[in-house]
Amino acid sequence: MDGRTRTVPVPALGLDFEVLADDSIIGPAIASGSWEDHETALFRAHIGPGKRVLDLGANVGWFAVQAILAGAEVTAFEPVPEIAAVAGRNIARANESGPGSGKLMPFAAAERAGTARIVLAATNHGDNRVLDDSATAPADLAGSEEVETRLERVDDHLSGPIDVLKVDTQGSEFLALTGARKLLDASPDIALLIEFWPYALRGATPEELLALLDELGFTLGKATAAPYPMSSERILRQALARDPVKGGLDLYGVKGRRPFHVLGPAARLRSIWRGLREN
Repeated sequence: MDGRTRTVPVPALGLDFEVLADDSIIGPAIASGSWEDHETALFRAHIGPGKRVLDLGANVGWFAVQAILAGAEVTAFEPVPEIAAVAGRNIARANESGPGSGKLMPFAAAERAGTARIVLAATNHGDNRVLDDSATAPADLAGSEEVETRLERVDDHLSGPIDVLKVDTQGSEFLALTGARKLLDASPDIALLIEFWPYALRGATPEELLALLDELGFTLGKATAAPYPMSSERILRQALARDPVKGGLDLYGVKGRRPFHVLGPAARLRSIWRGLREN
């Protein structure tokens, strides 16, 4: 990984944001003023003063910074050393500007403590994947750089309850949740953003990941401008209909007293229409 960075102004946040200079996806999006608009809107609807947020797979800290600026207490995990350094600086800048506070844990959230290799995408610096002990890089990342990273269980570093959980670990989501089970069990009212990518999933089948989320009590849908509640079967059917390497779904969920519809009445009406129309 090159490691060079540039700092870009983000007027919507009221501060400058550091990104990797050669990133092909996240960096240019943030430089244009935003990143993952639908997920960001859902995330922002559930954060605020005094909320506790856990960000697993923080990358350069886009979500963590917004939570800090909204007054939340944030713990962010990012395992790639060069990216974690950038996220740490962005979090420190937000700590100076916002009413909330954040800390960076330079680890991969996992089901056990230890070490592992992580393979780095050449240009999309949001697509870095932890490898199983004897595994080689997946075909779409063949020949890419690999680095060693630390694995840590969330439950060994943080206890519940928390209010918002974001998990984007490029296929390690099931294992990250397994290592945070005590925290999740102690969090009865929580909002969730999680990537569901069957192609890259480690440690479980796609059905097992969805079953775990159901067991944990989440009502799930896609993280869109107008999300609607979906069954596990419908989520899996839509995910498997996409290109396996490029596809996957960003999911949104809530449990307990957290409201599912948080984007206003127009979005709720549109969600009803989408729920009836989509496969």
